[in-house]
Amino acid sequence: MSDLESRIRRLEDRAAIEDLVIRYFLAADDNDLETLGSTFAPDAEFLMGGGFSGGSDRESIVRFIKEDRATMGVTVHTQNFTLLTFHDDDHADGVVGAHLELARGGTTVYGAVRYLDDYVRADAGWQIKRRELAVLHVGPWEDVATSLTAELRSRWPGQKPVAADLPP
Repeated sequence: MSDLESRIRRLEDRAAIEDLVIRYFLAADDNDLETLGSTFAPDAEFLMGGGFSGGSDRESIVRFIKEDRATMGVTVHTQNFTLLTFHDDDHADGVVGAHLELARGGTTVYGAVRYLDDYVRADAGWQIKRRELAVLHVGPWEDVATSLTAELRSRWPGQKPVAADLPP
């Protein structure tokens, strides 16, 4: 493969991973579990801050998300940026910055998160191999005024406030 072909392929791979991220967000917001599952590799892993595991294969991840979605209403995932690093032609990692708006526990929850991702090229195209959700701040809409200044910035409804995952 020529240098030009390699460079074009890398640009196409970047676009494909950006599309993968958007496809995940749209599927989550639309409660489209089939499409959401297809964004993950069969042996994918999903982690939340604090080491909580949302699953260690595609089926358990989809089951976890389905159970979690049962406690939610409307959601809006908004991608802010994606920073990608390629390790070879078939492996990359990324940091996806996003804002979340969720109906949860009878209230609107707002927050900023980062997804720390590993991607792998498979027969079906690029898929998420590992995804870790790291919270910068999250909490009920009425707490947004202090969501960045409070010591405990991770404030999910029905849970005790805890320190955010980022910055460390």
